[in-house]
Amino acid sequence: MASRRGADELIRAGRVTVNGKVVHEPWHEVDPERDTVEVDGRPSAIQREKHYFKLYKPRGIVSTLRDPHAKGTLAEFVPEGQRLVPAGRLDRDSEGLVILTDDGDLVYRLTHPRFEVPKKYRVILDRYVKRADLERLSRGIELEDGPFLPDGVRWLGPREVELVLHEGRKREIRRAFRALRYEVKRLVRTAMGPVELGDMRPGEIRPLSEEELRALEIAGVG
Repeated sequence: MASRRGADELIRAGRVTVNGKVVHEPWHEVDPERDTVEVDGRPSAIQREKHYFKLYKPRGIVSTLRDPHAKGTLAEFVPEGQRLVPAGRLDRDSEGLVILTDDGDLVYRLTHPRFEVPKKYRVILDRYVKRADLERLSRGIELEDGPFLPDGVRWLGPREVELVLHEGRKREIRRAFRALRYEVKRLVRTAMGPVELGDMRPGEIRPLSEEELRALEIAGVG
């Protein structure tokens, strides 16, 4: 609407309102995601563009952007100039889907248990899985920090299981199978809500498509 100097003049002239109140100080702080800014009664377009990506996190990568002790972090996959954060974590030995964004509201909705966003995992074990053990998983297993109760358990193959969870505690899938005397050889997160890993390869990052963003909105997440 104006240059920086012109904007200062508009503000000092009392022509700018924030949430319906006139402001006179150019240094008045505004949250572009929450506050309504108007000039002469007309809304100003100051909304910051948000960015959404999905990443196939490889094994051995720590789910943080900074860790001086880690050999690899998510920072090496973030596009240059972007300030993104992961929505949820995968432990270093696990792999699969991570959503990276600068939309704090989406991060909150994807990770807070009260929204019950389902996360899907493919688990490969060290030996054949018994049907009785899958039934035990479906009923829930007591761990030291509380019950492990998946939303879904599905047999995929002799040593392969699909789990659906809506909350995540530290290494709980590995601990649950250890309680049943299995060792998890590979753990892949394949979906978060309506967003799926699909045919992505380890280390690959893609912007979320319009269809995926719409699916998040329809699911009440975006």
